[in-house]
Amino acid sequence: MSIRPSLAILAGAVVVAAGGYAYGASTAGGFVAGLEDDAAQAIAEAGGSGVSARFANRNGSPTRHPLLSGGEKLDEQTRARVAEAVSSVAGVGGVVWSDGTVRAESDAPSFEPLHCQEDVDGLLRSRSIRFEEASSALLPASGVLLDEVADALRPCLGAIISITGHTDKSGTEPGNLALSMERARAVREALVRRGIPRDGLRARGVGSSEPVEGLAPGDPANRRIEFAVIRTEPLRPTPVDTPGAR
Repeated sequence: MSIRPSLAILAGAVVVAAGGYAYGASTAGGFVAGLEDDAAQAIAEAGGSGVSARFANRNGSPTRHPLLSGGEKLDEQTRARVAEAVSSVAGVGGVVWSDGTVRAESDAPSFEPLHCQEDVDGLLRSRSIRFEEASSALLPASGVLLDEVADALRPCLGAIISITGHTDKSGTEPGNLALSMERARAVREALVRRGIPRDGLRARGVGSSEPVEGLAPGDPANRRIEFAVIRTEPLRPTPVDTPGAR
């Protein structure tokens, strides 16, 4: 008799998950479409007639590491200039030709982690991500703030972003740890639905162990979510990426 409600709940969860995945895929696709346009312009300005940049991996998923093809008749200097021009486009990662002969990477990351950190800190300075009492359910009013946080983090794609949940001292510490972790995970999933790749997000909960400096441990203001851009992913050449005989 209780099977039908369970099946309904399961079906609803599948629909929600599918919708979240579709939203994330469509958002990532839009981001890559912008990179494709900018890369095409950079290729033209660098003299790369006949060259195209494909922003998709072998599985067809969007990626910011393009594969250049065409331009077989171009000299090596022009090919190198084209690759460097594409790699300098904001948001683009490592660039490689389809034959593996030239790989270009920017001398500096194409995003500014510290700038993103400052933008997110600024958003959270006067507002906070709020949840239902003693719950990890986000209040609807936090949706707008999460939209803004996702926009601020988007230039840092390729970095590892830490999401840390905090509580105040009320309640037992095991309960505080569990709740802070659940809230950090809820924020992570909210960002994934807004197009931030899951593999760059790390959720953790610290309970009440790290109160805001100058506040008493029991102060409600200690209930918060903090973000930290903790490192950028190194782009290391693989055998297929390294120059080889043509």
